[in-house]
Amino acid sequence: MADVATPTPAPAAATDATPAAPGKQQFVKPDKPDEEKYKEELAKAEKAHTAAQEKYTTVRAKLDLARPNNKDSPNGKRQAELKTELNAIRLTQQGNKSSRNGIHERIKKLDEQLKSRFTELKNARGKINFRSVEDVDQEIARLQKQVDSSSMKLVDEKKALAEISSLNKARKNFAGFDAQQKGIDDIKAQITEQKKLLDDPEQKALSEKYTVLQDELDGLKTEQDEAFKNVKAVRDEADNARVDQQEKYMAMKQLKDSYYQQKRAFADYEFQARKARNEKRRQEQAEYVANKRKETANKRLEEASGPAYHDEIIACEGLIRHFDPSALPAKEASAESKFAAAAQRTVNDSGFKGTRIVKKEQEEENYFMGTGGKKGKKGKKGGAAPAPTEGKFNLNIGVIEELAKVGVDPPSSQADVPAVVDKLNEKLAHWKKDQDRKTKENIEKAQKEIDRLDAEENEPIHGSKDTARKPAEKNQGVNGEPVSAEAELQQEKDAVADAAEDLKNASIEDQKTDEIAA
Repeated sequence: MADVATPTPAPAAATDATPAAPGKQQFVKPDKPDEEKYKEELAKAEKAHTAAQEKYTTVRAKLDLARPNNKDSPNGKRQAELKTELNAIRLTQQGNKSSRNGIHERIKKLDEQLKSRFTELKNARGKINFRSVEDVDQEIARLQKQVDSSSMKLVDEKKALAEISSLNKARKNFAGFDAQQKGIDDIKAQITEQKKLLDDPEQKALSEKYTVLQDELDGLKTEQDEAFKNVKAVRDEADNARVDQQEKYMAMKQLKDSYYQQKRAFADYEFQARKARNEKRRQEQAEYVANKRKETANKRLEEASGPAYHDEIIACEGLIRHFDPSALPAKEASAESKFAAAAQRTVNDSGFKGTRIVKKEQEEENYFMGTGGKKGKKGKKGGAAPAPTEGKFNLNIGVIEELAKVGVDPPSSQADVPAVVDKLNEKLAHWKKDQDRKTKENIEKAQKEIDRLDAEENEPIHGSKDTARKPAEKNQGVNGEPVSAEAELQQEKDAVADAAEDLKNASIEDQKTDEIAA
């Protein structure tokens, strides 16, 4: 990941005190509209417009009402509906009129019969002085008691017996009175049933509905007549209401247009200012990346111009002198280290000046030095240490790392040292022989990379670059394309950090090894 420059954002043109350069586009910062104030004013404007609209609608309805024969007005439409309903009710009532006339005729006849029978019953009752059968029975019992007492004169007794006989006849007539009364009650019941037919709830509701609709129709006609008398005044009122409604609407529309125009202008300014800042940042980033590329390419060319296998040759010569000091001529005393070939890291050179091969007994004595004569866990049984194996020796960790660098396995004993020295001589001879060719090859590769970077710098900018969140594919080393200079630069930085960490760990291990060897 390449280093990204962080340029300061460009200030707005409205805040710049110095004049802009000739030919440079300027952006004047407009005032940001106040949304809260806009909402408050819009609510007032909408309320005023709604009131004006309602007033105009009301006056317009009056004007439509005042027009004669205006069937499209609400009043005219309602009158037509009422007339239709009233006509339907009349037709229904006319269909029921014939049946109602028959009912009235039957009621009239029954009423005449009722009056006739009531008169007959009244006349028959008028001939008898008693009101009921009980009264007759009481009178007969009284007279019969007097006769049975034998206290009456013969003439009075005959009169009493004659009266008892007439009362018995009258008593028989009371049974006829009950039959007549029952007939009268039957006629009354028939009259009641016929009247119920006249009192049909549906017919009654229909009549009531007819009355209500007729009253509403009369009210609409009266309202229309009153409006027609003032048609000129209503027309003027409607015109004024229309003008007021249009003014309120235009005020509300102008308020909205002004707010959104300011909002769009402010958003456009922010967009243009952000675009200018991004363009400046992009140019600065492009310049920064181009300089970084050139710096990396020049550094790579400088490194490629040096002798090839330089580090390997120095490390190999140092190892040969370490294992066989007589194999190569001695270096000048001014050299600080025989194995300072690696430019990436610095290693403790105390282990490269030669390691003394000591015997096992001396190594154990040095190992247990300072322990106060105490033995470890293995010495608790009192047994002696195992006999040293002849021919084995220790190597410094730095020597092992240098052997790994040149690709040679470290010797496991003194007998393997000559073979290791031969391998080192072979590699040394090969590297010295191939040094010129490899150096030229490295220079050519570095020059090609410089040419490629120059060509990329001259290409027009298309697609995403390394400044974006996702790098372009050509900078990721995919599809066979070479890795970009920025990616390699970051890899080199990561490698330097890893080498520094390894060097730190190696120095600690070297110190521990030196302490043990001492």
